[in-house]
Amino acid sequence: MDTTTMLRAFCDAVEQRNGKAFASLFTEDGVYHDVFYGAFKGDAAIAEMIDDRFYRTATDFRWDMHDPVSDGATLYARYTFSYRSSLPEANGARAMFEGVSIMTLRDGKIASYHEVANTAPAFVDLNFAPERIAKIVAKQGAALKARPEMKRHLA
Repeated sequence: MDTTTMLRAFCDAVEQRNGKAFASLFTEDGVYHDVFYGAFKGDAAIAEMIDDRFYRTATDFRWDMHDPVSDGATLYARYTFSYRSSLPEANGARAMFEGVSIMTLRDGKIASYHEVANTAPAFVDLNFAPERIAKIVAKQGAALKARPEMKRHLA
């Protein structure tokens, strides 16, 4: 599957709440590292993330990938992403994000998915209280500091 087709299938599976199709884009031992929910490994967990976690408090997903670049082993793509929130405080608002997807590829499938996402505008869209935003951002900061490549930056 070429890059453009794979990225469209990736986005379509999320928009169509099709966890099975989404998981099929990953290797058997593939891992999806979600900026909010953490890591999901293997077909069943990745499918559950889409079918349950993503749709638990949101509907009407829209996901587009832009300007993909790949060397065959790693794929980068800028993305725009949104959904309509069903959280009570959001009052049906559309939360919007932009970010970069970073995928490690193996045998034509995704072995690992990471993302760098600008989440701050969505928190405002969702009408989150400042204390809640601070708690989420602190958790993201702690995760960043725990990554091996940040060790030198913490010295």
